[in-house]
Amino acid sequence: MQKIIKYTSDIRDIALPEKLNDPFVVPQQPHELVNRAVSQLQEHLKTQTEWQHNFGLEEENLNKPVGKMFGILVVQTSAIELGFLAAFSGKLADANHHSYFVPPVFDSLNENEFLNRGMRALKILNDQIKEIELAGCKAMSELIKLKEKRKVHSQALQNQLFEAYKFLNCSGQTKTPNQLFDNPPAGAGECAAPKLIQYAFIHQLRPLVMAEFWWGAPTSSGNHKRIHQHYYPACEDKCSRILDWMLNPI
Repeated sequence: MQKIIKYTSDIRDIALPEKLNDPFVVPQQPHELVNRAVSQLQEHLKTQTEWQHNFGLEEENLNKPVGKMFGILVVQTSAIELGFLAAFSGKLADANHHSYFVPPVFDSLNENEFLNRGMRALKILNDQIKEIELAGCKAMSELIKLKEKRKVHSQALQNQLFEAYKFLNCSGQTKTPNQLFDNPPAGAGECAAPKLIQYAFIHQLRPLVMAEFWWGAPTSSGNHKRIHQHYYPACEDKCSRILDWMLNPI
């Protein structure tokens, strides 16, 4: 289990949680196993040299910083050994895979995957549309056809993407975003929490307790305010139906 991270501190006297916590609620006093795992992950973020990402934490990197939500999931193996898993939301340093973190539910950056082929085809359509628009209105009928073709292609690609994410629940069943949402939100399945639960179930690990925190320059978008190193709940719009299915199947 190469993605299970061992604690560097002595955790033998820490009592295990009775059940997995609600990922949509941040407790006033997070479990000590969470605090220690988060501290260990944050120390890794400060000292690792495997990749570079502009979190906006250094004065020279304030140009377009990209803060990131990170998550940990404390797990127990079949041999009753404790450790934790780590994950990040979306991409990190323009990549989906890093040695310290669990993999994505679906790797959208794989060059052999349909998404990249589809995006290349979409770019060709966009270039054709732009060329006609720059030329004026002499080819209006062709422009309308191309825009309709782009719309159909984009919708089909998005639908295919939502079919590619297959979320595993604790009973060994799978569902896609198209099955879980009436209208799946963009990025469904890219958050840290589903990645962590997915990896745990695939490898028959028992989830014990989890948490997510923000790492990077403070940000505010609508009702979503993020402060460096602060704990935050899993996002309701993208994760509520996914995690409910994964953790509480009917």
